[in-house]
Amino acid sequence: MKTLTRQYVSEIAGTFILVFFGCGTAMATGANIVATSLAFGLSIIIAAYSVSQESGCHLNPAVSFAMLVDGKIKMKDFIGYTVSQIAGSFIATAVLAVIVKCGGFSNFYGVEKNDIKDYSFGANGFGNLNFFGALIVEIVLTFVFITVILCVTKSKDSSVRKNAPVFIGIALTFVHLIGINLTGTSVNPARSIAPAFFAIANTDGSSIAQLWVFIVAPMAGAFLAVAANSFFNQNND
Repeated sequence: MKTLTRQYVSEIAGTFILVFFGCGTAMATGANIVATSLAFGLSIIIAAYSVSQESGCHLNPAVSFAMLVDGKIKMKDFIGYTVSQIAGSFIATAVLAVIVKCGGFSNFYGVEKNDIKDYSFGANGFGNLNFFGALIVEIVLTFVFITVILCVTKSKDSSVRKNAPVFIGIALTFVHLIGINLTGTSVNPARSIAPAFFAIANTDGSSIAQLWVFIVAPMAGAFLAVAANSFFNQNND
């Protein structure tokens, strides 16, 4: 029980780092592509080497789902990890909201922003896409991201496994570079859920209406990544 508690707390703390610095950077820079991409990628690396070693640094229900499908964790672990990740996301977004109420992020672009309703908190959205386009984008981005995770964590090269957080952080940065101007880049239901709720006023409710895509697509992308990884490595086990 103590081990499980440490793992869940580890996931809460790691997801907090990911959402606070990733979405916080998006808020601070107007979702600048390079800055926001680096913030999310570096957050994974920082979390992995600091607070998330106990749990394996999933920080993402899609990653945990991939590990479940791949037989690396059990259903109870998947549920516990997912709840912890969503909790970490809500705590991080709540802290960002407090910072907003305290005057933070208020005048970065020459436009005064003084209320929570002025911010989208890094919430994902369809942008100029319809729901099908957003669905395809998120499936593809998640597929690539999870494929990298599976490849580096299962590599026969010990140096690759040892440096897996770095490769995974680079992969997350990579998918953000194209995804930010399309959907904002989710590839992570936990990262999307909390900002969607906090952004209701700013988005007139569309952040909640569109949220299902940023839950379904990452899970579908994760499933496809496991299937592809299993197919291409079936003779290497």
